[in-house]
Amino acid sequence: MKILVTGGLGFIGSHTVVELQNEGFEVVVVDNLSNSSEQVVDGIFSITAKKPLFEKIDLRDKKSVQELFQKYNDILGVIHFAASKAVGESVENPLLYYENNVTTLVYLLQELQKLPKAHFIFSSSCTVYGQAEQMPITENASVQKAMSPYGNTKQIGEEIIEDVTKVSEIDAILLRYFNPIGAHPSAAIGELPIGVPQNLVPYITQTAIGLREQLSVYGADYPTPDGTAIRDYIHVVDLAKAHVVALQRLLQHKNKDKVEIFNLGTGTGSSVLEVITAFEKVSGEKLNYKIVGRREGDVVAAYANTDRANSVLGWKAEFSLEEALASAWKWEQKIRS
Repeated sequence: MKILVTGGLGFIGSHTVVELQNEGFEVVVVDNLSNSSEQVVDGIFSITAKKPLFEKIDLRDKKSVQELFQKYNDILGVIHFAASKAVGESVENPLLYYENNVTTLVYLLQELQKLPKAHFIFSSSCTVYGQAEQMPITENASVQKAMSPYGNTKQIGEEIIEDVTKVSEIDAILLRYFNPIGAHPSAAIGELPIGVPQNLVPYITQTAIGLREQLSVYGADYPTPDGTAIRDYIHVVDLAKAHVVALQRLLQHKNKDKVEIFNLGTGTGSSVLEVITAFEKVSGEKLNYKIVGRREGDVVAAYANTDRANSVLGWKAEFSLEEALASAWKWEQKIRS
């Protein structure tokens, strides 16, 4: 069974390609390498002993998307990761985010709409909940006005998918991630941020290895036990496995609705300072960090109620925060050695 994975050489995409290949799927990866490297193909091969088919394509080019589906006319499902994902950058450059995240989705769905049957997994985000009124966050929590253009592109993306499934043979699952971290236990693939990392954990590991002088902790005056923001950090391998389970659900026609939504997290919130402490424990490194002002677009707290993913999908996060941080550190040491 042939599956298209867009952004398949990125952080979450590459780990999902590994899990798909481990389950016997044939994978076609599309990536424009704007935030990844073609060397990731070798990393995937070293884990699975199989190379995915790779097409270097920019999905913003409609003609390229059309030609892709003409070339691979036997694709049974699409897992769509390709998108820009930094909250801060999206505030500074909103049009880049609307072009990258919305236009590409439209072009993909236009091709899928032509097929007799299509299965679509959408990489969404807990940012759609904004600052949720209650913790932990369930799938029934109201979608709030987005606090950043990035968050807005995920909301718009979900709305587009809802509309298209009503008038087509596309079935979809929207996976709302919390905060993916870590790396494959083999350290053959992991997070490869280009330039200054926008996320906490790669910034932590780069600071610990000496690449960054100091880690900035954005805000210590939040209404939380230690004053720092709380997030739900999920190991990327757990997250990748959830995509395979979701895809199999669609392929086996087990979905109850044309569009289903699942939160993917651990169900546990950890503050920034708790993550720093946990990292220092597993790595044996003392982190140089300082408290600075809050960052625009950040919410106080966000962690998942995972009951629906656990019971309906039959999926559960297995790795602990410490295991995820240890794998991220192992990966950082490998790529800097």
